[in-house]
Amino acid sequence: MTIIGLGPGDYESLTLKAENIIKNAEILILRTEKHPLVDKISGMGIKFSTCDDVYDSADTFEEVYETICDRVINIALEGNNVVYAVPGHPLAAEKSVEMILAKAKGKVDVAVESAMSFIDAVTAALKIDISSGLKIIDALRLDKQKPDMNCGNLITQVYSKLVCSEVKLILMDHYKDEQKVCIIKAAGVEEQEKMEWIELHQLDSIEWVDYLTSIYIPPAEENKRFKSMDDLINLMEYLRGDKGCPWDRKQNHNSLKPYLLEECYEVIDAIESDDIDQLIEELGDVLLQVVFHCQIGKEAGEFHIHDVITFLADKLISRHPHVFGQVEANDESGALESWEAAKRNEKGMDTYTDTLKAIPKAMPSLTRSWKVQEKAALTGFDWPDVDGAMAKVDEEVLELKEVYKTAKKDKIEEEIGDLLFAVVNVARFLKMQPELALTKTINKFILRFSYIEEIAMTQGKKMEEMTLEEMDLLWNKAKTHNFTKTDKN
Repeated sequence: MTIIGLGPGDYESLTLKAENIIKNAEILILRTEKHPLVDKISGMGIKFSTCDDVYDSADTFEEVYETICDRVINIALEGNNVVYAVPGHPLAAEKSVEMILAKAKGKVDVAVESAMSFIDAVTAALKIDISSGLKIIDALRLDKQKPDMNCGNLITQVYSKLVCSEVKLILMDHYKDEQKVCIIKAAGVEEQEKMEWIELHQLDSIEWVDYLTSIYIPPAEENKRFKSMDDLINLMEYLRGDKGCPWDRKQNHNSLKPYLLEECYEVIDAIESDDIDQLIEELGDVLLQVVFHCQIGKEAGEFHIHDVITFLADKLISRHPHVFGQVEANDESGALESWEAAKRNEKGMDTYTDTLKAIPKAMPSLTRSWKVQEKAALTGFDWPDVDGAMAKVDEEVLELKEVYKTAKKDKIEEEIGDLLFAVVNVARFLKMQPELALTKTINKFILRFSYIEEIAMTQGKKMEEMTLEEMDLLWNKAKTHNFTKTDKN
């Protein structure tokens, strides 16, 4: 089998070798007759078949290319010398050729003849130097092939106004509406080439879009709708550099520890406040800490942010054998057990006690209690239901009452810890995070206390001069007060 390219469309761009191969082909198969050279080939009396019928019978482009691939290979396997001709260059945005090369290995000898590609024609028409960077993107795969805003991008296969509209919507997630783009049709084809520079938001207003249309987007440093991860990494590198911030340069992994904790708590506050704008800001602050630590690691030659991302991605795959492997998990509990089993295997934890000891000691005690109980429960060491956990709370209250008036401080401390641990267990059964529950109670206490103080002040009283009975009366009144969202914030 010989695979050739027909070039961008102008007959003068067809190589002499390709022309000779076409003229002498035993069996000539064109991927599509929708190419400017087809009339010329037909006029030369050359017989050929096309695969255009496949486009009408298949549901997806993947099926189209798969069917074309199988058809061409099967004809070659019958002992025929096949010439398969595609628009442009065979190895420039030609999925069917990619599939044929993969499937034909060991079955059919395949030769690929070079050709002028549509990329050559487009870059010549645009007068751009591709050495500064050019990313080729299939319009039908924009969900996976993201544009690189730091270099030029060429979007291919913009074969209809509908595709053009879909491309516009996706690009507007990356670029500002006024980003300049060039829409170009039949590049390199004499008397058919057409191009127009417009703003991105106008893209689907062009009426002359067809199967020979592409879209070029120049580098867009000033017209990004959003900053990228690379932008953030570069900014952090600059801040840590000689011309950056003295404070940022002075920080290390240890000095940043309190800020990481603080930012995590502020994320929780934003979630509790149901404030999306605040949540965006606080998540950004947590991300800043990650990028900060990665820049410090890079400077020390210890690790790069790509190491962190790679490790995380690999871990997510390995910890989800019930998604990416053969393990079955039909509910949340099964998924958690699968995760924990994978984790124990990775970490070389031989016993469940090892998993309990691995829970960070720096974690808030209420949260750590929850985690310890959760992991212990995976072994079956647990109450059958919440009633058993509630009974344990009653038991611990009685034990605390037996010692709280004694001078045995160690024993009192032990019983208070047992009671708190038992309460956490109840919270776990009820799927309530004790840390968050206690935080809400603290906030509620502050609101009610503030209410008492405000009422006292309006009555010309100082709280320290009020009796407990007076304050208790106001406290009960505060319990019935309807605090607004502003009050809570």
